[in-house]
Amino acid sequence: MTTDATVLAATRAERAALADDLADLTDAQWATPSLCGRWTVEDTVAHLTAAASVGPWRWVRSVLGARFDFDLHNDRRLAEHRGATPAETLARFRAIIGSTTSTWGPKQAWLGEVVVHGEDVRRPLGLVRTPPVEVTTEVARFVASRDFTVAGKTMSAGLRLVATDGPFTAGEGPEVTGPTLALVMAMAGRAAHLDALDGPGVATLRERLA
Repeated sequence: MTTDATVLAATRAERAALADDLADLTDAQWATPSLCGRWTVEDTVAHLTAAASVGPWRWVRSVLGARFDFDLHNDRRLAEHRGATPAETLARFRAIIGSTTSTWGPKQAWLGEVVVHGEDVRRPLGLVRTPPVEVTTEVARFVASRDFTVAGKTMSAGLRLVATDGPFTAGEGPEVTGPTLALVMAMAGRAAHLDALDGPGVATLRERLA
Protein backbone atom coordinates (compact mmCIF):
# COMPACT_ATOMS: atom_id res chain seq x y z
CA MET A 1 0.00 0.00 0.00
CA THR A 2 1.89 2.99 -1.29
CA THR A 3 -0.73 5.76 -1.35
CA ASP A 4 -3.24 7.30 1.01
CA ALA A 5 -5.95 6.33 -1.46
CA THR A 6 -5.20 2.61 -1.17
CA VAL A 7 -5.03 2.82 2.63
CA LEU A 8 -8.37 4.64 2.74
CA ALA A 9 -9.93 2.07 0.40
CA ALA A 10 -8.75 -0.70 2.71
CA THR A 11 -10.16 1.17 5.70
CA ARG A 12 -13.56 1.40 4.03
CA ALA A 13 -13.45 -2.29 3.17
CA GLU A 14 -12.61 -3.31 6.75
CA ARG A 15 -15.35 -1.09 8.17
CA ALA A 16 -17.88 -2.60 5.77
CA ALA A 17 -16.77 -6.15 6.60
CA LEU A 18 -17.14 -5.46 10.31
CA ALA A 19 -20.62 -3.98 9.87
CA ASP A 20 -21.68 -7.06 7.90
CA ASP A 21 -20.28 -9.40 10.56
CA LEU A 22 -22.29 -7.64 13.27
CA ALA A 23 -25.56 -7.44 11.36
CA ASP A 24 -27.27 -10.40 13.03
CA LEU A 25 -26.09 -10.09 16.62
CA THR A 26 -28.52 -10.51 19.48
CA ASP A 27 -28.80 -7.87 22.20
CA ALA A 28 -26.88 -10.21 24.51
CA GLN A 29 -24.04 -10.46 21.99
CA TRP A 30 -23.87 -6.67 21.68
CA ALA A 31 -23.41 -6.56 25.46
CA THR A 32 -20.48 -9.04 25.35
CA PRO A 33 -17.24 -7.68 26.85
CA SER A 34 -14.75 -6.84 24.10
CA LEU A 35 -10.97 -7.10 24.37
CA CYS A 36 -10.97 -3.36 25.18
CA GLY A 37 -11.13 -3.67 28.94
CA ARG A 38 -14.40 -2.28 30.21
CA TRP A 39 -15.96 -1.69 26.78
CA THR A 40 -18.63 -3.99 25.40
CA VAL A 41 -18.94 -4.89 21.74
CA GLU A 42 -21.45 -2.07 21.30
CA ASP A 43 -19.20 0.42 23.10
CA THR A 44 -16.27 -0.47 20.84
CA VAL A 45 -18.34 -0.02 17.69
CA ALA A 46 -19.57 3.35 18.96
CA HIS A 47 -15.93 4.31 19.60
CA LEU A 48 -15.08 3.49 15.98
CA THR A 49 -17.96 5.71 14.85
CA ALA A 50 -16.69 8.52 17.05
CA ALA A 51 -13.15 8.15 15.71
CA ALA A 52 -14.43 8.65 12.16
CA SER A 53 -16.67 11.58 13.13
CA VAL A 54 -14.45 13.91 15.17
CA GLY A 55 -12.06 16.18 13.31
CA PRO A 56 -8.82 17.65 14.69
CA TRP A 57 -10.14 20.83 16.28
CA ARG A 58 -13.16 19.20 17.85
CA TRP A 59 -10.84 16.53 19.21
CA VAL A 60 -8.70 19.23 20.81
CA ARG A 61 -11.75 20.87 22.39
CA SER A 62 -12.94 17.50 23.69
CA VAL A 63 -9.55 16.66 25.22
CA LEU A 64 -9.28 20.11 26.81
CA GLY A 65 -12.81 19.75 28.15
CA ALA A 66 -11.80 16.44 29.73
CA ARG A 67 -8.65 18.08 31.18
CA PHE A 68 -6.46 15.64 29.27
CA ASP A 69 -8.22 12.64 30.81
CA PHE A 70 -8.27 10.55 27.62
CA ASP A 71 -10.51 7.88 29.14
CA LEU A 72 -13.10 10.55 29.91
CA HIS A 73 -12.66 12.06 26.45
CA ASN A 74 -13.20 8.67 24.81
CA ASP A 75 -16.19 7.85 27.04
CA ARG A 76 -17.89 11.15 26.19
CA ARG A 77 -17.44 10.72 22.45
CA LEU A 78 -18.47 7.05 22.66
CA ALA A 79 -21.69 8.00 24.46
CA GLU A 80 -22.38 10.63 21.82
CA HIS A 81 -22.23 8.10 18.99
CA ARG A 82 -23.84 5.11 20.70
CA GLY A 83 -27.44 4.67 19.66
CA ALA A 84 -30.52 4.10 21.81
CA THR A 85 -30.45 0.48 20.61
CA PRO A 86 -27.74 -1.77 19.18
CA ALA A 87 -29.44 -1.51 15.79
CA GLU A 88 -29.07 2.27 15.91
CA THR A 89 -25.45 1.96 16.98
CA LEU A 90 -24.78 -0.28 13.99
CA ALA A 91 -26.63 2.08 11.64
CA ARG A 92 -24.48 4.97 12.86
CA PHE A 93 -21.37 2.90 12.24
CA ARG A 94 -22.53 2.02 8.72
CA ALA A 95 -22.99 5.72 8.06
CA ILE A 96 -19.26 6.40 8.56
CA ILE A 97 -17.92 3.54 6.44
CA GLY A 98 -16.80 6.00 3.78
CA SER A 99 -15.77 8.76 6.18
CA THR A 100 -12.44 10.53 5.75
CA THR A 101 -12.87 12.51 8.96
CA SER A 102 -10.26 11.93 11.65
CA THR A 103 -7.78 13.66 13.92
CA TRP A 104 -4.16 14.26 12.97
CA GLY A 105 -1.82 11.44 12.05
CA PRO A 106 -1.01 9.01 9.24
CA LYS A 107 -3.86 7.32 7.39
CA GLN A 108 -2.44 3.95 8.48
CA ALA A 109 -3.67 4.79 11.99
CA TRP A 110 -7.27 4.76 10.72
CA LEU A 111 -6.76 1.37 9.11
CA GLY A 112 -5.05 0.04 12.22
CA GLU A 113 -7.90 1.21 14.42
CA VAL A 114 -10.58 -0.70 12.53
CA VAL A 115 -8.39 -3.82 12.18
CA VAL A 116 -7.51 -3.93 15.89
CA HIS A 117 -10.95 -2.98 17.18
CA GLY A 118 -12.58 -5.26 14.67
CA GLU A 119 -10.67 -8.16 16.19
CA ASP A 120 -11.45 -6.80 19.66
CA VAL A 121 -15.14 -7.45 19.04
CA ARG A 122 -14.99 -10.48 16.75
CA ARG A 123 -12.84 -12.70 18.95
CA PRO A 124 -15.10 -12.65 22.05
CA LEU A 125 -18.07 -13.36 19.76
CA GLY A 126 -16.37 -16.31 18.08
CA LEU A 127 -16.36 -14.54 14.71
CA VAL A 128 -13.36 -15.20 12.50
CA ARG A 129 -12.04 -12.83 9.86
CA THR A 130 -8.48 -12.42 8.68
CA PRO A 131 -8.08 -9.24 6.62
CA PRO A 132 -6.05 -9.51 3.41
CA VAL A 133 -2.37 -9.97 4.14
CA GLU A 134 -1.47 -6.68 2.50
CA VAL A 135 -3.77 -4.96 5.01
CA THR A 136 -2.38 -6.69 8.09
CA THR A 137 1.17 -6.16 6.81
CA GLU A 138 0.59 -2.42 6.41
CA VAL A 139 -0.83 -2.20 9.92
CA ALA A 140 1.97 -4.33 11.41
CA ARG A 141 4.66 -2.14 9.86
CA PHE A 142 2.95 0.98 11.15
CA VAL A 143 2.35 -0.32 14.68
CA ALA A 144 5.91 -1.67 15.04
CA SER A 145 7.45 1.62 13.93
CA ARG A 146 6.05 3.96 16.58
CA ASP A 147 4.00 4.42 19.72
CA PHE A 148 0.87 6.03 18.28
CA THR A 149 -2.55 5.17 19.76
CA VAL A 150 -0.95 1.88 20.88
CA ALA A 151 2.58 1.36 22.21
CA GLY A 152 3.62 -0.99 19.41
CA LYS A 153 7.25 0.14 19.21
CA THR A 154 7.73 -0.17 22.96
CA MET A 155 5.93 -3.53 23.11
CA SER A 156 8.11 -5.04 20.37
CA ALA A 157 11.44 -3.44 21.37
CA GLY A 158 14.35 -5.90 21.41
CA LEU A 159 12.40 -8.61 19.60
CA ARG A 160 12.52 -10.01 16.08
CA LEU A 161 8.97 -10.29 14.71
CA VAL A 162 8.43 -12.59 11.73
CA ALA A 163 5.07 -13.21 10.07
CA THR A 164 4.34 -16.75 8.93
CA ASP A 165 1.63 -15.73 6.46
CA GLY A 166 3.17 -12.68 4.82
CA PRO A 167 6.28 -10.54 4.31
CA PHE A 168 6.25 -8.62 7.60
CA THR A 169 9.45 -8.66 9.65
CA ALA A 170 10.72 -6.13 12.17
CA GLY A 171 13.34 -5.70 14.86
CA GLU A 172 16.26 -7.70 16.19
CA GLY A 173 16.46 -10.05 19.15
CA PRO A 174 14.65 -13.18 20.34
CA GLU A 175 12.25 -14.25 17.61
CA VAL A 176 8.46 -14.15 17.71
CA THR A 177 6.68 -15.83 14.79
CA GLY A 178 3.03 -16.17 13.89
CA PRO A 179 0.19 -14.79 11.76
CA THR A 180 0.49 -11.10 11.01
CA LEU A 181 -2.85 -10.34 12.66
CA ALA A 182 -1.74 -12.02 15.90
CA LEU A 183 1.51 -10.02 15.85
CA VAL A 184 -0.48 -6.81 15.40
CA MET A 185 -2.82 -7.64 18.25
CA ALA A 186 0.06 -8.55 20.58
CA MET A 187 1.82 -5.27 19.76
CA ALA A 188 -1.49 -3.53 20.49
CA GLY A 189 -1.51 -5.04 23.97
CA ARG A 190 -3.96 -7.92 23.49
CA ALA A 191 -2.73 -10.93 25.44
CA ALA A 192 -5.51 -13.11 24.02
CA HIS A 193 -3.49 -13.52 20.80
CA LEU A 194 -0.25 -14.73 22.38
CA ASP A 195 -1.30 -18.37 22.01
CA ALA A 196 -1.08 -17.96 18.22
CA LEU A 197 2.60 -16.95 18.47
CA ASP A 198 5.77 -19.05 18.78
CA GLY A 199 9.44 -18.49 19.50
CA PRO A 200 11.69 -17.54 22.40
CA GLY A 201 10.53 -13.92 22.35
CA VAL A 202 6.94 -14.82 23.26
CA ALA A 203 7.88 -15.04 26.95
CA THR A 204 9.04 -11.42 26.82
CA LEU A 205 5.80 -10.31 25.22
CA ARG A 206 3.84 -12.24 27.83
CA GLU A 207 5.71 -10.47 30.63
CA ARG A 208 5.11 -7.07 29.04
CA LEU A 209 1.40 -7.80 28.69
CA ALA A 210 0.97 -9.20 32.20
